[in-house]
Order: sequence, then C-alpha cells, then structure tokens
Amino acid sequence: MPEVFVAAGSNIRPRAHLREALATLAAAWPGLRVSRAWSNAAVGFAGDDFINLVVGFETDDPLAKVLERLKAVEEASGRERGAKKWAPRTLDLDLLLYGNLIGQFPGATLPRADLAERAYVLGPLVELAPHLRHPVSGETLGELWNRFDRSSHALREVSLDGEN
Repeated sequence: MPEVFVAAGSNIRPRAHLREALATLAAAWPGLRVSRAWSNAAVGFAGDDFINLVVGFETDDPLAKVLERLKAVEEASGRERGAKKWAPRTLDLDLLLYGNLIGQFPGATLPRADLAERAYVLGPLVELAPHLRHPVSGETLGELWNRFDRSSHALREVSLDGEN
C-alpha cells in the first residue's frame, strides 16, 4: 500500500477547521498519523497567521479517490472553489506524496513541487517521516530539513485546542 502525506492548513477559524478535518480524515483512513501543529505568517498575502500540520496514512485507495476525498473535506469546511490562490482559507489540503509516484496526474503534481521550499510543510512532514526518501532527489526528508534555511521561516508550535 502506498504511504500518503497531506499538508493541512487554515487561517479562518483554523483550530476548528483542522480538528473537523482530522476527524473526517481519521474516519476515512484509520491509522492516520498527525504531526504537531505550527503557526506561521501568511505567505503571498497579508492576512491572519495560518496553522499548518501534515498527516500521513497508508491506503489502497487509488490516487483519484484520495484527491476526491480531500476535495470533499475542503468543501465541507466551506472552502470556496475559484478563490484567489494567495488568500485566506477555511481549509487547504495539499497532497504532498502518494507513495513514490512522480509526474503530472489529474488534480495533482507528485511529489508536490514546493514540498522542500516551505518550512510549514517540510518541518511537519519530517516529524512523520524523517527517513523517507524524496522520490526525485533521493535525499531523505531529514537531510532536506537539515539544510533548510529556517531563519526567514518562523514556525511556532501551537495547540489545536480552543475556539479559533
């Protein structure tokens, strides 16, 4: 079964939306593993801070079904399709890795191109799979994280408890 990793983020009622998403994802994929949650400034626009985390799971669901479920979870949170790319989000679920698949697929490019460029993605991913090898570079995720320049990518660990 392929191992799948998904980045989850929100900056509109982020704690509530992420808790709801995690419950739904855990019901769909038992054995869901969840990184710690991290707060970081919005990237690409002025807005409230995001809370981000990464989940991992194994599944025999085909790629198309995984993408369909992720989209349904986003829509259940009130995610509006067609909104600007760099804008506030109720919930953003981005497929990072689906096993060792490489290439363009309907609805996804794998591995996700910016996987190693965003601290709020790579850091939580490394928590779950530090020894996993990037399907393109062959380096471990831990090696990528060790070389990552974190000086301009401040992350602050946060709890998902609370209202917002």
